Amino acid sequence: MLNFFRQRSGSFKSDILSGLTVALALVPEAIAFAFVAGVDPVVGLYSAFFIGLITAIFGGRPGMISGATGAMAVVVGGSASLIAIHGVEYLFPTVILCGILQITIGIARLGKLIRMVPHSVMLGFVNGLAIVIGLAQLGSFKTLSDSGEGVLANGSLVFLQGASLYWMLGLVVLTMAIIWLLPKVTQMVPASLAAILTVTCISIIVNQQYQSESHPENVLATVGDMLRTNSKDKEIRELTGDVGHGSGAKENTDSRWAKLSDDEKAKEIDSIIASESDTGIAGGLPVLYFLNPDNQVPLNLDTLRIIFPFAIVLCGVGLIESLMTLTLIDEITETRGQGNRECIGQGAANVVCGLFGGMGGCAMIGQSLINVNSGGRGRLSGITAAVCLLAFVLFLAPWIEQIPMAALVGVMFMVVIGTFEWASLRMFRRMPKADTLVMIFVAGYTVFMHDLATAVILGVVISALVFAWNHATHIGADVKYNEFGSKIYQLHGPLFFASVTSFKDMFVVADDPDDVVIDFYYSRVYDQSALEAINNLAEKYQAEGKRLHLTHLSPECRDLLDKAGDLVEINVSEDPQYHVATDRLG
Repeated sequence: MLNFFRQRSGSFKSDILSGLTVALALVPEAIAFAFVAGVDPVVGLYSAFFIGLITAIFGGRPGMISGATGAMAVVVGGSASLIAIHGVEYLFPTVILCGILQITIGIARLGKLIRMVPHSVMLGFVNGLAIVIGLAQLGSFKTLSDSGEGVLANGSLVFLQGASLYWMLGLVVLTMAIIWLLPKVTQMVPASLAAILTVTCISIIVNQQYQSESHPENVLATVGDMLRTNSKDKEIRELTGDVGHGSGAKENTDSRWAKLSDDEKAKEIDSIIASESDTGIAGGLPVLYFLNPDNQVPLNLDTLRIIFPFAIVLCGVGLIESLMTLTLIDEITETRGQGNRECIGQGAANVVCGLFGGMGGCAMIGQSLINVNSGGRGRLSGITAAVCLLAFVLFLAPWIEQIPMAALVGVMFMVVIGTFEWASLRMFRRMPKADTLVMIFVAGYTVFMHDLATAVILGVVISALVFAWNHATHIGADVKYNEFGSKIYQLHGPLFFASVTSFKDMFVVADDPDDVVIDFYYSRVYDQSALEAINNLAEKYQAEGKRLHLTHLSPECRDLLDKAGDLVEINVSEDPQYHVATDRLG
């Protein structure tokens, strides 16, 4: 597969055509990720435009596509997310702060830290992300309850039933089948676009067949229907006190709602359900978010305390996925991207995205592969994709609202299938048990906590602890005597904090001769814990009136001893073959 990609060469024409293809494929995914995040689809579309354009110009990997992604969406969407707890107005300053943190990381040249993420952690990350995106699609199988009484008993949204459910499932399967089968027939048309157009035509026909005076609603919900449903659901939850804008507003809502009888509550909810909603995808140019009074948040320390943890998570998730994608595209194109520049580009894109009321984003693995497959290798491909996407929003908004949710769910399920690393299921028996447990832990933490950055960090920490534990048992010593009667311990393995106990147990100070040598020809001293262990050992020999020598120390080991100063008092013997030892130790 990688060889097929490598055969493509970049050109001006290829960049233009591949950018157009990517733009067509970006529309449904941006809308779907917006629903995952719990924001209006136009927010996802504008986010994809800003992120895609700025990273294409300033990022460190030509040919890589960025936009609104599921990884970022699951952080801001869900039951325990920023929007659910504090409101959507806190999203935009969070995205700006996320961008500032990413720029700082790029300037500090910390992009290389992606090398510290083990493969088992990456597998757990992508598998957990795929499961989270898949579970998020369950919301598309819900609709508003028919009556206020049902809302009071079960909540404002209930699962589809009857014909709506059957048609929904059938068209989801059809969408997935088209995306899977069409590339086997032709590569001329983007599979996701063909699937969406086909399913949209079927949806229009089905809705017209089922609509009547007694049943004017669509049997198959469209993007426009889902927008109106979400708007009414939010209004109902604000009415009932499930969501509010500040503690004072919530207390007022709770007190008013508590005074109403069940009949009055049902009537108010019925009026909301029956009301007309003009919510839709606006076709205008994006405006600065702080110009909208509904988006205002106080700029104080309390706001910083609220948004900072979420900004850190967004920053970590965005950079991890972006740098992982950069590494993949490097391998495919046999070129080398600039990780630190990509961090700065992603950060700048998120700052601008937040200023214009976007949900943030990062690199997209799937769209980047589409771009490379279509021949896009230069920055022009990403710029073309972003500009064409904005043109779609400005001039085709009414058409976008006609896309059925079944098509978007089908596209997202194919994203889930493509994101999940199925090979990892076959690797269970061949992977070390520790790596398997780390992969399962990272995936499980991602699914249940919806915190991808913390999952990766914990996975790296656990992997590091497992590595330290395993190498703690790799230290040993060969014991011999020279012609002067000195006892020589020739160490093997690393000496660091986890192995100092085994190191200490090797020596029997009382039984050793007056002159003892520790040969580090096959070993290295790594940290302060190792230095302290050597110092304690030297003190024991000194207390017994014996001398301790250290030989074949590498330059790094001697640097540690020099920095330790008076903390470590030992006799470092000069050795005429010292340079040979250091060459071997590297």
